[in-house]
Amino acid sequence: MLKRLGVYYKEMYPFFPRLLLGFIVFGEIYFILLLNYGITDFKLGIQEVVGSLTVFGFLMFLRIADDFKDYETDKRLFPDRAFPSGKVLKKDLNTAVAVDLGIITILNVVFMNNIFFYLFLMAYGLLMSLWFFQKHKISKSLPLALVTHNPVQMVLNLYIISFCCIKYHLQPFTLTSFLVLMTLYFPALIWEVSRKIRAPKDETEYTTYSKLFGYKKATWFVLILTIADIITNFILVINLNMIGFYILLVNVIIMTIEFLMFIRNPERFKLVSRVEIYTYIQEATMLLIIPAYMIWGKI
Repeated sequence: MLKRLGVYYKEMYPFFPRLLLGFIVFGEIYFILLLNYGITDFKLGIQEVVGSLTVFGFLMFLRIADDFKDYETDKRLFPDRAFPSGKVLKKDLNTAVAVDLGIITILNVVFMNNIFFYLFLMAYGLLMSLWFFQKHKISKSLPLALVTHNPVQMVLNLYIISFCCIKYHLQPFTLTSFLVLMTLYFPALIWEVSRKIRAPKDETEYTTYSKLFGYKKATWFVLILTIADIITNFILVINLNMIGFYILLVNVIIMTIEFLMFIRNPERFKLVSRVEIYTYIQEATMLLIIPAYMIWGKI
């Protein structure tokens, strides 16, 4: 079983990169929120580690749940993937999920201060894995799947924000907390939509937003989301680091040009590849602003 799971993790959920991602997601929200509240005296400890591990473990659960949900489709369209190809068995993944959720649940009960928000996060993830008991409707509608499933990133952000607000006795219902709530939600939404936008010649039987609405309308929608995303980042960054502000500004201008180029000629490049570059630059900038502010203050 361990060997089969090793194959699965290597292909579908690379362990150490995803573990690093868990710490990055938790750390970005944690520090950006506190810095915008004017807090620089951070009280780091085991809770922050548990929170990061929770992000890692929850995303692992979602990955495996998606493989269960998409099994029949993957057998037809992606037969070489680990689960539909038989390289890993269902019982292996069930064991992995049980161990994963067992560990992070115990850690949250013992160490964390926001157990209600943890339970809300897990409940949302469980409902997602069960198609909110509406599989016959949601599985046949890409937009409906988007509006029911994609907000899970917002719920995950809420888990982190709730921990910070309780630990540091912060007022939770503020513009700052709302913007931080959205700051990693928009990139997830933008990526999810853009990866299902294709040039007409690249369409297959796989359902995409470009097939449903046309690639031009779908691309304009992602462009609007990108502008909304960058506005939230501008507001969070402008009081911390002007250099970061200008980097984000240049990044979104370049990405806007890329969107317009794709609308004019969708065969020049794959849109999702450019969106990924935009996201890497944006998130790297947001992360680097944190140590820059702590070392040099506002510059």
